[in-house]
Amino acid sequence: MTTPVNRLRPRRSCLAVPGSNPRFLEKAQGLPADQVFLDLEDACAPLAKPEARHTIVKFLNEGDWTGKTRVVRVNDWTTEWTYRDVVTVVEGAGPNLDCIMLPKVQNAQQVVALDLLLTQIEKTMGFEVGRIGIEAQIENAQGLNNVNEIAQASPRVETIIFGPADFMASINMKSLVVGEQPPGYPADAYHYILMKILMAARANDLQAIDGPYLQIRNVDGFREVAGRAAALGFDGKWVLHPGQVDAANEVFSPSQEDYDHAELILDAYDYYTSEAGGKKGSAMLGDEMIDEASRKMALVIAGKGRAAGMRRTSTFEIPEA
Repeated sequence: MTTPVNRLRPRRSCLAVPGSNPRFLEKAQGLPADQVFLDLEDACAPLAKPEARHTIVKFLNEGDWTGKTRVVRVNDWTTEWTYRDVVTVVEGAGPNLDCIMLPKVQNAQQVVALDLLLTQIEKTMGFEVGRIGIEAQIENAQGLNNVNEIAQASPRVETIIFGPADFMASINMKSLVVGEQPPGYPADAYHYILMKILMAARANDLQAIDGPYLQIRNVDGFREVAGRAAALGFDGKWVLHPGQVDAANEVFSPSQEDYDHAELILDAYDYYTSEAGGKKGSAMLGDEMIDEASRKMALVIAGKGRAAGMRRTSTFEIPEA
């Protein structure tokens, strides 16, 4: 029986780094990304994968990843590489690893299989059982249809991730630009996909992460696409280039004004529902009525701000009698 741990880590920016490239692995440690995932899948050529496993172990154990969530993306279960990816990386660097990312997840059984393998390794190596999380990447129609069961498959699951490139190919979407709208469709072609992932994540207290935007030099385009996901409620987005990191951190953080306002709502609600504040279920904060629903909304914004390391610039003052 695995023991769930706190899974709500900051993931505004999730930086992809090829596991076979020591120079990129070195550079990634100094970038302000919330999460770094060292990739054994698409970013590694088949002939480079065996050596990349050992390179990743070395950098996890010897690198300085302070302040970052450390993730390794293994290959998917339909390949011959997956089990060896997991065994080599987790046995070699388990205490310095936060999550395993599993790509092309199609059903809950694939998550359960990874959970069981992780548990076997943890028990064998004497690691804490259940500490290493799982990030599940949805990349085709079958995975999307099963996304709620996937989200419930293991207490290790922390995030549901949209993988747009493979998904677009799997449904024959008429576009070659990953993350951009297909020509000829006047609405948002990704809205249903993103909302279904978001609902599965939120129903199971998980984070929802948007996938990459491949035009890495087009930061304005990245901001626009990231802004859509952030507006829906997604927690973060993949970044493929250092130039996208700051944009992701900004887009997926609340504005200073919204963060201050959220903290004021929480303080005011605590006061007005207390004995000293009159035990009120609702009250006025300036010209705004606040109640329990306001508190829940404010908790979301305040939580994102705190996770981003934001500091308040205003304080709640108890009104004079």
